[in-house]
Amino acid sequence: MDLHLQIHGALFGGPSCSSSYWASSSTSLSLPFIFHRRLNSRSRSRSRGTRLRRSGFSAMPCSSSETSRVGCGGGGGGGAGETDNACVADFKLNESTFLASLMPKKEIGADRFIEAHPEYDGRGVVIAIFDSGFDPSAAGLHVTSDGKPKVLDVIDCTGSGDIDTSTVVKANEDGLIRGASGVPLVVNSSWKNPTGEWRVGCKLVYELFTDTLTSRVKKEGRKTWDEKNQEEIAKAVKNLYDFDQKHSKVDDAKLKKTREDLQSRVDYLKKQADNYEDKGPVIDAVVWHDGEVWRVALDTQSLEEDPDCGKLADFSPLTNYRIERKYGVFSRLDACSFVANVYDEGNVLSIVTDSSPHGTHVAGIASAHHPEEHLLNGMAPGAQIISCKIGDSRLGSMETGTGLTRALIAALEHNCDLVNMSYGEAALLPDYGRFVDLVTEAVNKRRLIFVSSAGNNGPALTTVGAPGGTTSSIIGIGAYVSPEMAAGAHSVVEPPCEGLEYTWSSRGPTSDGDLGVCISAAGGAVAPVPTWTLQRRMLMNGTSMSSPSACGAIALLLSAMKAEGIPVSPYSVRRALENTSTPVGDLPEDKLSTGQGLMQVDKAYEYLKQFKDYPCVFYQIKVNLSGKTNPTSRGIYLREPTASRQSTEWTVQVEPKFHEGASNLKELVPFEECLELHSTNEGIVRVPDYLLLTHNGRSFNVVVDPTNLEDGVHYFEVYGIDCKAPQRGPLFRIPVTIIIPKTVASRPPVISFQQMSFISGHIERKFIEVPLGATWAEATIRTSGFDTTRRFYIDTLQICPLRRPIKWENAATFASPSAKSFAFPVVSGQTMELALAQFWSSGLGSREPTIVDFEIAFHGISVNKEELILDGSEAPIKVEAEALMASEKLVPVAVLNKIRIPYQPVDAQLKTLATGRDRLLSGKQILALTLTYKFKLEEAAEVKPYIPLLNNRIYDTKFESQFYMISDANKRVYAMGDVYPESSKLPKGEYKLQLYLRHENVQLLEKLKQLIVFIERNMGEVRLSLHSEPDGPVTGNGAFKSSVLMPGVKEAFYLGPPTKDKIPKNTPQGSVLVGEISYGKLSFDDKEGMNPKDNPVSYPISYVVPPNKPEEDKKAGSASSSCKSVSERLEEEVRDIKIKFLGNLKQETEEDRSEWRKLCACLKSEYPSSTPLLAKILESLLSRPESGDKISHHEEIIDAANEVILSVDLDELARFLLQKSEPEDEEAENLKKKMETTRDQLAEALYQKGLAMARLENLKGKKEDEGEEESSQKDKFEENYKELTKWVDVKSSKFCTLTVLREKRLSRPGTALKVLDEMIQNENETASKKLYEMKLGLLEEIGWSHLVTYEKQWMQVRFPTSLPLF
Repeated sequence: MDLHLQIHGALFGGPSCSSSYWASSSTSLSLPFIFHRRLNSRSRSRSRGTRLRRSGFSAMPCSSSETSRVGCGGGGGGGAGETDNACVADFKLNESTFLASLMPKKEIGADRFIEAHPEYDGRGVVIAIFDSGFDPSAAGLHVTSDGKPKVLDVIDCTGSGDIDTSTVVKANEDGLIRGASGVPLVVNSSWKNPTGEWRVGCKLVYELFTDTLTSRVKKEGRKTWDEKNQEEIAKAVKNLYDFDQKHSKVDDAKLKKTREDLQSRVDYLKKQADNYEDKGPVIDAVVWHDGEVWRVALDTQSLEEDPDCGKLADFSPLTNYRIERKYGVFSRLDACSFVANVYDEGNVLSIVTDSSPHGTHVAGIASAHHPEEHLLNGMAPGAQIISCKIGDSRLGSMETGTGLTRALIAALEHNCDLVNMSYGEAALLPDYGRFVDLVTEAVNKRRLIFVSSAGNNGPALTTVGAPGGTTSSIIGIGAYVSPEMAAGAHSVVEPPCEGLEYTWSSRGPTSDGDLGVCISAAGGAVAPVPTWTLQRRMLMNGTSMSSPSACGAIALLLSAMKAEGIPVSPYSVRRALENTSTPVGDLPEDKLSTGQGLMQVDKAYEYLKQFKDYPCVFYQIKVNLSGKTNPTSRGIYLREPTASRQSTEWTVQVEPKFHEGASNLKELVPFEECLELHSTNEGIVRVPDYLLLTHNGRSFNVVVDPTNLEDGVHYFEVYGIDCKAPQRGPLFRIPVTIIIPKTVASRPPVISFQQMSFISGHIERKFIEVPLGATWAEATIRTSGFDTTRRFYIDTLQICPLRRPIKWENAATFASPSAKSFAFPVVSGQTMELALAQFWSSGLGSREPTIVDFEIAFHGISVNKEELILDGSEAPIKVEAEALMASEKLVPVAVLNKIRIPYQPVDAQLKTLATGRDRLLSGKQILALTLTYKFKLEEAAEVKPYIPLLNNRIYDTKFESQFYMISDANKRVYAMGDVYPESSKLPKGEYKLQLYLRHENVQLLEKLKQLIVFIERNMGEVRLSLHSEPDGPVTGNGAFKSSVLMPGVKEAFYLGPPTKDKIPKNTPQGSVLVGEISYGKLSFDDKEGMNPKDNPVSYPISYVVPPNKPEEDKKAGSASSSCKSVSERLEEEVRDIKIKFLGNLKQETEEDRSEWRKLCACLKSEYPSSTPLLAKILESLLSRPESGDKISHHEEIIDAANEVILSVDLDELARFLLQKSEPEDEEAENLKKKMETTRDQLAEALYQKGLAMARLENLKGKKEDEGEEESSQKDKFEENYKELTKWVDVKSSKFCTLTVLREKRLSRPGTALKVLDEMIQNENETASKKLYEMKLGLLEEIGWSHLVTYEKQWMQVRFPTSLPLF
């Protein structure tokens, strides 16, 4: 689906890249413009350059049981909110209420709090924004409300803006230095540089821009380029026309060639217009130390149309942002601000730009200060911030482990009070992983308060993402929309009567039973965005927005606590927020959507003041089923059929956790609390009455009896109240979620839900016990009874151990009453949630509800092996299939379509990272392991690295980070990636893959030094044979095509391995061919699915490539058939060894060259007219570096080439090569090889002679005018060229260079360019720099300046001076 953004009159295309943050930007339907990491679920929309998905970029359903509304009850022990949310359908906004709705504060009481306490507006609080980066020029983000600098630091934690500046140069007497791009640069004489050392580096500027900005700049650049190219085409066409007018009849060969040259120029210019691809200009960076700090200057002339703009010497030098808080702008066209930071003693320069508008928008919600219009202020206008970029520009703003760890280090280094992180993804395990461990350590040791978005994956339950919704030490925030927000920010015609959770806001509980969402806050705002967007503010919505809203509101609390001397603790703040929130919705299970409710700043402030003298304690909860030690959870979650239909007993361990440094005698020993235990429903969840809790913790039992519950979701809480201070509210809560699924009793198994009525924001949840034997479901939705277009989210979700939630999702739009059908896989025997939601803003203004009928028919073919592995032998695999519920058509289809080739590292480098940005809170320095792999492609292919141990996990892994880079021999980078590798198109050639791993534990990294990496690429589909007999794959008999499975009756067939001719040639042993197999087909689709993916459910299949066939023993020596005597053969062997020895001699010094000449003379006298010897001498001369007298060097090459030519009997060689007969014996075969080798040596000599003559002519042409000698040289060149044409195709890639030089000599640069371009296009190996330099010279000679600039930019892409830093 194509999404577009209508923002204040400007139409923006949907983002090209899905980052990993829980973001959102408004569309006309206010769909969450979420950028979060890829999940194992369907993609609603996708395009490369971005990763678009609902777990990516799509609208998300929300999950709340009924149409939610803000209730008036208190939140636990706290007071009730005072917001009146009666129906406001008829209200009208005035200017002030409209502006207030753009940055909603009323909903969470922030406006009331600041009005009552104007100096507690965030002053004294520092917030770290972990996001996509930040624009320091953005509106409202310059100063705080009390005049302090708003931004204390701007850091790129990902390394995506890093430039290697380890190369040191010195200026010449004219003040010139050579930049890393090769461009001469003038340094400003006023710049202080005591050492005189200038460090240089360069970077393609598009690597620093977002995709959106790059597209805009490219569009402008293409427009200018097209104008220049059209101008040159017009000139070229005119020259051709004038020639034709002057020469009406062209018979002369020279004139024909001249016209061909003119035509080639026209054709080349037209071709360039078709093949234009802008890789962007290169900027040069210079770093130096002025005696006090490191300084940075950029040369950005390549970005400017005016040659007098962007010069290095005119740049106002920057230093690390935290020192002077200055930033630069690349050019007027891009309007992109950047910050510079220098690391590692000047060896690394970090150019910090944002990777999307998201981070600036988030920072604005948290803390923007607009003196001219306070209603647009962020939550905490007095707070200061640091920006920690975790969204890697190289990955389209996806976060990396490196970015996350460095961001946390930076937050602690700056003594931040709060962190906001609006990123996340689904996780395999909740509350688990290296980043989670580091955050928990920071919260415990440094009292850092960490706030994060819960996710945009609703409306289904158990969709909260990591880390925000799954981590105990992080406050996870859901997204709420009020009527005022709907009317003002979203501009709907008729807002909802009551506030509700956004449809797409992720829901709890976590898979281990924790609530998931802690509290909710306003999930949309019009906030500042980067200047490069060419607007000041933008509407975005998502939990990405609710998180900074809550974070900024917490900053107000911390500001007050610091001012009043109240101890700040994440534990006490969280308890205050939860116990004073206003509940949203009437039902207990609404907490799964909204957490404890909508936060209220003023009430939380009163709570903190009232209970400031109580211990700052976090109550860690561990829950186990009685009698079992594993698994341990944080709540009770009964979801599966058996567990939710019987009584169970649980053991709950409560362990008070104090902050590190708490006094044993003053805090730990005296800690003792008498707790009164409560259950929200004693009939279902029974607990003891009291618990005496001490520092070492206590346990108690809980009995859960769900046997009398009706179908659906039920939520209860067990909580503890301080007997001595019950007004504190619950000190801890233990969520108890029970799901009672419906059983499908009918056969065939069909279940339907009739006449469901939907209004805007309404959600229906149906829980179904998937029948045993079901593997897929076919569903139909029918809508009726409405007038305007309606949009629905349809989600299904199942949970299985040690897997991310299995989610299927669909967004369906109904312009009129109609029906839609779809199919999705299911897991047999597990509870499935069906969540149907009418999008919160769909149907607003209409009085007609939507009537929905929904029917699900379950189908299934069960097999004895879900994953099939063929071991490489000829034996087939027997597959047993069974239909347990109803008859099904068995139509197996098995296809292998990818190959994975394993590689071991050829090099492993382990080093300690030098910079402070890689030193942990514990003081440990992070180490990096760089593994190097080499692979070769015999033809162009799409490849993808596959690392089974590390892929697809960023939060739920104990490893810190991974990053890979694929480059060719020229150091050109073709692909980069991290935990989610993507396929990249690579041309034929040899490649190097470098894998970069980080951790502070050297033992872990040592274990990975031999880590296997697979290179996966597509191959032609290989269909596997199916047989009813075990010998079928060999005999070819008993082919199996299809059958009808009767309920309860098993049938079997054999799956054969691929035939040897189907295995790609030269596939190494241990490679794996992978694909899929399917067994059934859709009942409503008559077509036979020829691909397993066309069918409702498919399973992985693989084939392990066996050892290759041993090479046949080489035949014994040819002594028996050779006519040569032993002494003759010995003499030849000795000669060949001497020639080989000559070729291995070095010629680096004059002494080496003198010894080499002596040996040459000796061997020539010993073996006169030996073509192999003379060819080796020529080869050695060519390998000698050009130094000293170049004219003499080329003359020496010509003489050596002549000797090779004279040593060959040309007539005899020609006669032999004209023979077409095949050799009849080994001696004839050897003679043929010898003559072909001689031909190749002759051709090489003629070719090298021609090159040397052309270069010699060019060198001499600079010294003398044309005369008889030069004319004679030209004749000799033509004579040599014609001789070469007799033996080889001079237009082939090997000899084409000489043809190009010939055309250039004859003043036909257009033809030369045509020949050279064809040669480059047909080149099969890695790009040759010499060819592109020759192309550049021809363009300069013709005078096409726009193409010269274009090719110079491409030279930096094809032939960079070094690999980029990780």
